[in-house]
Amino acid sequence: MQRRTFLTSGASLAALGVVPGSALADAATYQRFHAAWKRDPSLAVYADTVGQQSGAAQVKGRIPQDLNGVFFRNGPGRFELGGERHHHWFDGDGFAQRWQIADGKVSHIGKFVETERFGEENAAGQFLYPSFGTYVDRRGVKTNDTMNAANTNLLPFNGRVYALWEGGSATEVDAATLATVGIKTWNEDMKSMPFSAHPKIDPAGGMWNFGALPGGNRMALYHIDANGQVLRTAMIEIPQLAMVHDFVVSARHLIFLIPPYDVVPAEDQSFAEQHHWVGSGPKARPMRVVVVSKASMEVRKVFELPPHMVFHFGNAFDDGATTRFDVVLHEGDVLHDVGRIMSGERQKNTATRSFAAQVTLDYASGRASTARLFGASEFPRVMPQVVSSRHRQLALTSSSPRNGEIVPDTVNLVGTDTGKADSYRFDAGWQVEEHILVPRANARSETDGYLVGVAQDTRRAQTVLSVFDAASIKAGPLALARLPYRAPHCFHGNFLAS
Repeated sequence: MQRRTFLTSGASLAALGVVPGSALADAATYQRFHAAWKRDPSLAVYADTVGQQSGAAQVKGRIPQDLNGVFFRNGPGRFELGGERHHHWFDGDGFAQRWQIADGKVSHIGKFVETERFGEENAAGQFLYPSFGTYVDRRGVKTNDTMNAANTNLLPFNGRVYALWEGGSATEVDAATLATVGIKTWNEDMKSMPFSAHPKIDPAGGMWNFGALPGGNRMALYHIDANGQVLRTAMIEIPQLAMVHDFVVSARHLIFLIPPYDVVPAEDQSFAEQHHWVGSGPKARPMRVVVVSKASMEVRKVFELPPHMVFHFGNAFDDGATTRFDVVLHEGDVLHDVGRIMSGERQKNTATRSFAAQVTLDYASGRASTARLFGASEFPRVMPQVVSSRHRQLALTSSSPRNGEIVPDTVNLVGTDTGKADSYRFDAGWQVEEHILVPRANARSETDGYLVGVAQDTRRAQTVLSVFDAASIKAGPLALARLPYRAPHCFHGNFLAS
């Protein structure tokens, strides 16, 4: 693969918001959030974090004896500096977290990923570089990693742990202490290249990943073996490429959904602000399904679906002459709605704006069809042993209507063949993060294991690890491990068994 980065063309540079101009002050966002926080203490979930954390959790219930390992999590932790506040939730500096589960006990540490951006802005006492949803231009950008927030996922792989963003390199952190080791360069061709925060780990070993370059309408593909050696790379052309956050893999294919946005470079605008929704109106465009052959690493087929926004996928499998995959589809331009929480504005309850679906791609007819699996939800996950093969269970978080707002408070395990949901709703005042499925050793089914995740008890300002029996979610948690403090709300994570 020819070595390229986001910053190799004027178009891609501008698409990231890196254009001449002065910094846009965001003190107003800071003031609005703090005023809203005084009225609504539960907004502490989105408050700024300072320093590092460590502590032992108080366990209520019983941690299963066979659940031992580390639950790695990552999400944005610092939103404020020098009296200013980021405009979008996706912009905060990465705060890596490590939940150690051993012999029925749970301990926690949390630490900022010390990226180049984090260190330089610390020293300056103010934001210097553009972020996904906040435009700042106080210092020139050299490479993608100048802006790298390392804030989206924490991935254990090949004996190492990586903090992942999606616009630049993986950042290695120490598996035991979370101390930052540094930028990971898989090979010279991939230096400073976008490396998605959602790689797919093959149950037999190895990793597939991608990096999107929306300004240049290209996507980089990576295949890395179980020892961390790059097997193959490729670059494919995708016209009108917009933000692509996640993808899904089957035994034979890589599958990407391209939402209908135009990316229009503009001065004094962030990358998010340059996304213009074209999924409605007289010139509405469909959402495209781009199918790439694993064997050739070339585009095999492009399908069309009604216009939606997409963040996360579940799993995919090939079924004869078709491929089927799970995805959460959002109605309209939710990309910008997500950022409103930074000024203390909660998203209103619009239950029809998302749904979990299974999509079937028929290669013979060239048609794609969608079957609804579940209502408004997010963060789909499957058992790791079924990735890229036939599966029948999908973990999801969802929201129940409370005070007319969207606050995720329910965990679900949904049968993909039946649509039947096994669910548990937390009490009022709780906010649920992503939950993942962890198999028992030599698991015999997709419910032979545990559903493990984190929830925020906003009334007590404490963060809690929850453990469910995957065979009976509705029975409630087997254990809740409560920290004596609030840890930052995370996006994604993975479990590494001892």
